[in-house]
Amino acid sequence: MNPVRRRRLLWVLLLLAAAGIAATLVALALQRNATYLYTPAEVLRGEAGEHARFRLGGMVEKGSFQRAAGSLEAHFRVTDGDAQLPVVYSGILPDLFRENQAVVATGSLRDGTFVATEVLAKHDENYMPKEVADKMGAAHKKHDVASDTAGSGN
Repeated sequence: MNPVRRRRLLWVLLLLAAAGIAATLVALALQRNATYLYTPAEVLRGEAGEHARFRLGGMVEKGSFQRAAGSLEAHFRVTDGDAQLPVVYSGILPDLFRENQAVVATGSLRDGTFVATEVLAKHDENYMPKEVADKMGAAHKKHDVASDTAGSGN
């Protein structure tokens, strides 16, 4: 092989190696930033993993919101109608945040409490994130079927 062809082959191999490394780095970065949405029932069943970062979706349970005077740390429970999960968030909550409204929080589970790093609230009267609505609807259907089956043993 003459020196010109060898140099071209070397450049092509270096370009392919660089493209492979870049693609791997991009895939790793996207995978690390991917967060999945779970309902409280799914989290309590262990589907989210103990220390994984994920999104928790559901409704802020009525009567569960607490904040100490002069503190930015908020405590509340998120429910999907079947299960409740305590949430702790330190920061300024969105203006639309309130009890009995849809919420999506990003964070991780620590000692049975969801520690949120970000909280998003619904934006109008009829809105609930589609993922949350779908998962809550599926959870209720499973619950209704289980109730019907348990009640039919007469």
